[in-house]
Amino acid sequence: MNPIAVLGGTGREGYGLALRWAQAGETVIIGSRDANRAQEAANKVREQSGADCKISGADNLAACKAAAIVVLTIPFAGHASLLKEIKSAIPTGSIVVDATVPLAAAVGGRLTRTLGVWQGSAAQQSAELLGPEVPVVAAFQNVSSGLLMSGQMVECDIVVCGDHPEAKQTVRALAGKIPGVRTLDGGKLESARILEQITALLINLNMRYKTSSGIRFTGLPDDAFHS
Repeated sequence: MNPIAVLGGTGREGYGLALRWAQAGETVIIGSRDANRAQEAANKVREQSGADCKISGADNLAACKAAAIVVLTIPFAGHASLLKEIKSAIPTGSIVVDATVPLAAAVGGRLTRTLGVWQGSAAQQSAELLGPEVPVVAAFQNVSSGLLMSGQMVECDIVVCGDHPEAKQTVRALAGKIPGVRTLDGGKLESARILEQITALLINLNMRYKTSSGIRFTGLPDDAFHS
């Protein structure tokens, strides 16, 4: 059993990921600043997934302490402060998966633009703040929360970036639990900035065409999509 803590799991993206992994039989903990809100979200997941699903809610610190994988699906405005808060609660050997996108909306700007991050990307900021002993992987920025919550097949390629090969393999296997998803190794963590920028483009397209689009890559060999 490798419990997955989804911090920000009361929001659309985090809730959608928690829902999909609970439906796949994973042990999931929804984390929030408010433990009651987290438990309410967990109860909703249980209603959608069945009474036997392994889902619970907790405050962010408690969720981190119980998890082998910590997934960040939080607004960029609270990114650095949350990382400083949870750093000491992350167990040795755990993986942090950062799906955060530094959208300009975090500082009152446009939703379809990204902010410049001193470290290069939100995921690289995580790696700097958490230190070299915590493997940080960037993934899930480009999958639509609408698709995750819809119950439909998620026809989207998940690109996984990171500097720790084994951690990337673990995250690719986790992404593959979502029906319809294919995964790709996107190289080093420094490539996360590209994933974050693609999200702003997808938001623009989805607003323009009133849909929930994702990305698919063509021309690659079939084995590129297997972890």
